[in-house]
Amino acid sequence: MSHTDTGTTRENAQGFSQGAGYVLPEYPFVPPPELQGGPTVRHAVVIVGGGITGLTLACSLARLGVSAVLLDEDNTVGVKGAASRGICYTQKSLEIFDRLGIYKRIAAKGVQWSVGRTFAGKDEVYHFDLRQQGNFQLSEQPPFINIQQFYIEAYLVDRIQALGGVDLRWQNRLVDFEQVADFATLTVETPAGRYRIEAEHVVDATGAHSPIRAWLQVPFDSQRGDDRWCIADVRFTTRPPLERHTWIEAPFNDNRAVWQHLMADDVWRLDYQMAPNADPAEVSREDLVRARLERQFGPDVEVEIVWVGPYAYRSECVHALRHGRVLLVGDAVKVVSPFGARGGNTGVADADNLAWKLAAVLQGKADAALLASYHDERLEAAQQNVCITNRTARFLRPADGTERLFRDAVIHLARQQPFARALVNTGRMAVANSYSRSHACTYMPGSAAGQSAQNVHFAWADGSRGTVNQLLDWADGDLLLLVFGDLSATAVQRLRRLCFDTPLRCVQVLGPEAPAQAIEHVRDPQGHLQGACHVFGHAWALVRPDGYLAASGESVGAPLIAAIERSLGLR
Repeated sequence: MSHTDTGTTRENAQGFSQGAGYVLPEYPFVPPPELQGGPTVRHAVVIVGGGITGLTLACSLARLGVSAVLLDEDNTVGVKGAASRGICYTQKSLEIFDRLGIYKRIAAKGVQWSVGRTFAGKDEVYHFDLRQQGNFQLSEQPPFINIQQFYIEAYLVDRIQALGGVDLRWQNRLVDFEQVADFATLTVETPAGRYRIEAEHVVDATGAHSPIRAWLQVPFDSQRGDDRWCIADVRFTTRPPLERHTWIEAPFNDNRAVWQHLMADDVWRLDYQMAPNADPAEVSREDLVRARLERQFGPDVEVEIVWVGPYAYRSECVHALRHGRVLLVGDAVKVVSPFGARGGNTGVADADNLAWKLAAVLQGKADAALLASYHDERLEAAQQNVCITNRTARFLRPADGTERLFRDAVIHLARQQPFARALVNTGRMAVANSYSRSHACTYMPGSAAGQSAQNVHFAWADGSRGTVNQLLDWADGDLLLLVFGDLSATAVQRLRRLCFDTPLRCVQVLGPEAPAQAIEHVRDPQGHLQGACHVFGHAWALVRPDGYLAASGESVGAPLIAAIERSLGLR
């Protein structure tokens, strides 16, 4: 398949072809100052890996005013000659990208969708519309946007360069690593020679084949199946429906599974399940791909093939996310089967979780013990996602015996019985993982701690429209306390003192007619903000910079103070 620029049209200043193949932008190599000699420089944060997770972390740190160095062995985003890779981005990821300032570009380029349909043979056995579900409909961001991963990475690069503070080093490959109690030393190879730098914190965003993980001999659990797939990125003359379609048993693919998604540039991603142990080179031949497309869409289908490639899935999960001065993120933490958009999205969430904690520790707002909660929270999320995707993999390729008997029974029942349709498992779509064992949350009876607050809207004091993300921007990396309802004079004084003594911003949330008091206030006429915080009546909610609830309660007293201290690693 050709991956060259056909010269037809071009994305604005990004270098992405919209013709027969993808052409990725290239970034210049700039010799680092360490190559000039002198003493080894120590940086607060060095990020290794410039994929979607590493770039999200770098952008988040830049937004929070933390300097960092990012090392990437390539000189582009995505992977040269590779496909769209990740394509489906969840509401939580889109809310994060909104805070980082790139959501509008993603929304303008990508394709929104909310309807999914699942077929067994010619029968539709299950469908959903995420916009009709209460946990999706109130956010300013849609349930999902499909867009090729390299676009998001390029938007992140642009935003990092605009924010400043992060040194993006292209064609800088990590070749050696060592650490002691207080810092790590990295040896980096470039086209102009080698150099060494030191780091207080090293973030490993190098992915599933992490060299750092290998050097550190990080233990992990792994499972590999014999399932084989072939991806085809194609452009049609006539569009299929703008919905997510999946087939458990596609008659046009030898009764094996098929996925169908639309992405940006009118390119469709089609995933075809192949026979076990199929030869990757054979199933990727262009003539065989075109034959599959003709079987699915008819002999008269007209398509332009953008990219074709095989893959096999596996799952991995490390036992710990912190190893000395090293913090693992993204695919260095876990590898999941590509079902339900739980790969790149969880890497984005890793970065968002880690960024505010690193910033709070480095800026003296929190104790270094706070970083332990990164392990608590994101390991729990990784384990959940590995478990969920493994179940989908077993449903799509069941072992002979009980697993196959169960799947056959579910498909048979789903054709006629509504209760069985929820058991059809072609991928449980990713949502924001909740946390149940974090040291940075306070789990009191009735508390919503560990839940993600959606980016819902409210009214600012002047009546203009605001969103949760704008409140988090206003808090500027501090904890955000939302107090719902009237306050006593004593409570107002206590809150003022708390805001003076701790990295805390406080906002009173009032109904449409309630009189304002002597602290910052907003209005929540439809109750969306209160609903997003999972509280009712006179209550308070403590929101972290990543949009997660650290605690909630009723009285502005000792439990609130304890929750603030716990959220900052002080307890």
